[in-house]
Amino acid sequence: MNHLKSELYFLPILLAGIFILAFFIFKPFLYALTLAIIFATVFRPLYKKILTVTRDRKGFSALLATISVFVVVVAPLTFLGIQILKEATELYSSLTISGGTTDLSRSIGDMIQNLKRLSPVPIEFSVDVNQYLKQGLSWLLQHLGPLFANVAKAMMSVFIFLIALYYLFKDGYKLKTVIIALSPLQDIHDETIFNKLTLAINSVIKGNLIVALVQGILTAVGFTIFGVPNATLWGSVAAIAALIPGIGTALVLLPAILYLYFSGETLFSAGLLLWGITAVGLIDNFLGPKLSSRGMRLHPFLILLSILGGISFFGPLGFLLGPLVLSLLFALLEIYFDERGARGRVLSRTVSE
Repeated sequence: MNHLKSELYFLPILLAGIFILAFFIFKPFLYALTLAIIFATVFRPLYKKILTVTRDRKGFSALLATISVFVVVVAPLTFLGIQILKEATELYSSLTISGGTTDLSRSIGDMIQNLKRLSPVPIEFSVDVNQYLKQGLSWLLQHLGPLFANVAKAMMSVFIFLIALYYLFKDGYKLKTVIIALSPLQDIHDETIFNKLTLAINSVIKGNLIVALVQGILTAVGFTIFGVPNATLWGSVAAIAALIPGIGTALVLLPAILYLYFSGETLFSAGLLLWGITAVGLIDNFLGPKLSSRGMRLHPFLILLSILGGISFFGPLGFLLGPLVLSLLFALLEIYFDERGARGRVLSRTVSE
């Protein structure tokens, strides 16, 4: 009896210790593995189509799907991140070396002074544009810089991501079966959680983040065409601003339009205004309904908060992980209240009988 009792206590302690050890072993690859799960979920329909074409050759189909994700998503985002880092570094250096002023910051200062003169009501405020730019660029360089500084580490993360993505395409259903078998929840609840997360990933990634990314790219293209400096950097800011309900990319486009106008580039200013209204502004109405999937959809304001909080907590990858954590929370809350309601109905029937 004592032997059985000791074993009963020892096994959970041993299991907890091994679990903690395994966590620290996998910790360096958690971001890569999480991203692989997200992309495997989003591109699952592509894998199924390739699987149909290759006549159920799972290994070959998973390889083609993985290569497609690398070519369409990973490589462009890597070059985009490098360009953003380059422009942020150059702008930060110019702010520091030139005593805290650049052509852009001087133009913004002149623009503010002109607005004060044109306003019929006296305006008394001052904006330290250079200080805000320095703080924002410093944060960006601290978080984005290490991601590209260690080339070997970055290449290892991409390699782990691609390998994990391949096996998730090929054997993802086996992993799902194991998780459901090990979970203490009822299988129906496990299935509900998986379904909710799948809907949430597709809704957030396709319905919100892709639209914001496209708007950011179009904003950067417009800035490049009409001569706004650091177009890629401000395009990335516009992509985040696109998630703000009711304001969106106007938060970045309007200052750029005014910057061109007060710099004497009236024609370019009008051109950027037209570009912002047509190419950038209408893309949400055109692309959003096509990419949004039915199911769980989060309010844009909650998505914005989850992205900003996710970036603050997780770093640059928080723009993906933040909304997914919030989606998981709502999925679990829905299951909890459904289960609670079901128990309440059973209890009421029992009492009435």
